[in-house]
Amino acid sequence: MRQFTAVVNPTAGGSTGAATLLQVARLLREAGATLDTEYSHSLAHAQELARRAGERGRVVLAVGGDGIAGGIGGALSGTGTVLGLVPAGRGNDFARALKLPHEPEALARVLLHAEPRRVDTIEVESAVHQRTVVLGSVYAGVDALANRHANRARLLRGSVSYYTGGLRAVSSWRPADYRITLDGEEHTHRGYTVVAANSPYYGSGRLIAPEARVDDGLLDIVLISEAPRHLFFTLMNDLKTGTHVHRPQVRVLRGRELRIEASRPVPYGADGEVDATLPVTVRVRPGDLAMLY
Repeated sequence: MRQFTAVVNPTAGGSTGAATLLQVARLLREAGATLDTEYSHSLAHAQELARRAGERGRVVLAVGGDGIAGGIGGALSGTGTVLGLVPAGRGNDFARALKLPHEPEALARVLLHAEPRRVDTIEVESAVHQRTVVLGSVYAGVDALANRHANRARLLRGSVSYYTGGLRAVSSWRPADYRITLDGEEHTHRGYTVVAANSPYYGSGRLIAPEARVDDGLLDIVLISEAPRHLFFTLMNDLKTGTHVHRPQVRVLRGRELRIEASRPVPYGADGEVDATLPVTVRVRPGDLAMLY
């Protein structure tokens, strides 16, 4: 029977994180598994707790949202430690990509009985974040600014915070001139954002890269070009279903390594709480993390 260590972000999802873990923990223990719980006071602390648990041969459970999932997933990338998720945050986008169930009983069955499967991770390299590893996606442009606003809107929950953050970001955003280098080939781009996606979802369920897969060894690069502001709001609405990729203002490329630069300071973000300014290089690390899903 598996031995688990749950690493909890106590601020994720308000009181729902602890409540979710209590239900799942009871079911795991009733099935004969052991479970220890560790509460983190920062992302770096959560990563350290996860590494220590992994060194003892325990399955690590990241309890919270995409920040702690991405941070712990990055810390365990390449170590052989198995990671499970207990989604309890505002976005839960990587859990959504893995099609993890919401119900505690179904989630406990996955954690107890699923065979570990390998997923890709993303290495993020810049002057500020040297070789940080994350899950999900890296985004440079208006969505990074929107995510910054959402993270500061502590009184708002879930998709509401991301939508409100998006409105604030778009209202003040000026299209940027990007230079991107994908697997050695240069592209120019003027617009709102460049997203390197390993997961289909970001921004609390927005389907930014419908064809992205967590285990195919590739990144889907989504480029959203300059457009009238009213059309960009329409594109934001299209993200609910992924139909934005059919619009002429959107281009999707695929590759393994991407360098993003811009003609002016442009913020970029990543699942795992990365918040910095271009330039940045991202590269996929195929099958570098074992997960339960």
